[in-house]
Amino acid sequence: MSERPWYKDWFSSPFYHKLYFERDETEAKGFITTLIDHLKPAPGSFMLDVACGRGRHSRILAQQGFFVTGIDISFESIAFAKRSVREDSPKESFVTFSERGNLEFYQHDMRLPFRVNYFDYSFNFFTSFGYFRTRREHDDAIRTIANGLKPGGIFVIDYLNVHYAEDQMVYNETKKVNGTRYEIHRWHDETHFYKKITIDDPQILQPFSFTERVSKFSFGDLNDMLSFRGLQVQEVFGDYELGSYDVRAKPRMIIVAKKNSKVTNIKS
Repeated sequence: MSERPWYKDWFSSPFYHKLYFERDETEAKGFITTLIDHLKPAPGSFMLDVACGRGRHSRILAQQGFFVTGIDISFESIAFAKRSVREDSPKESFVTFSERGNLEFYQHDMRLPFRVNYFDYSFNFFTSFGYFRTRREHDDAIRTIANGLKPGGIFVIDYLNVHYAEDQMVYNETKKVNGTRYEIHRWHDETHFYKKITIDDPQILQPFSFTERVSKFSFGDLNDMLSFRGLQVQEVFGDYELGSYDVRAKPRMIIVAKKNSKVTNIKS
């Protein structure tokens, strides 16, 4: 029997969201605002937030007047995102554009087809890629994104800068967030980064741990995957202020790619 993927349980854990997502909304809004100012989408553009988590970025985009769809593999995260929309929406459990206006969420695996020729923009924020075991699975995810874009549509992927992450790695760290203690141990090999997170909380009987694994995709790797699906890189940035990309000096690799206007959607 194959081992259950680490992200299946970890992304659904309340401790994951405590550690990563109880952070400054102003910071997220600043990045989205900077990105939108740069991209200049047409009013009413249709946007896909891939691996949206609890919908933080999706909500910010929707507040700017765009039609936003968020998808995520975690049932718990999508349930939270829908509740946040439903606070001022009809009481039905399934929230759609017709009920809420311009924001909707679905539980969905990015490796599987979703919509075709539908979105003007797709986004993948906060290194929400590189988790799968095989290159084929990652290619399937890119296929879903590419097929979902209209011809000429734009895809933005926000990924870690592999070389910077190697150089700046903090191997051992302790964090305390709202009474929860996280012991974090990091390491890497030729192909992946690893992070073992041991959680100690007063509400649990004994500490337990999760081990994250993220692929070391270089710019060349991602460029190859994007090109194969008809997405041509237009720009690369190195931080959330959209500064120039530097293989050693900048923490992020934010790639803007455009779908070929003549590309035929690929089924396999």
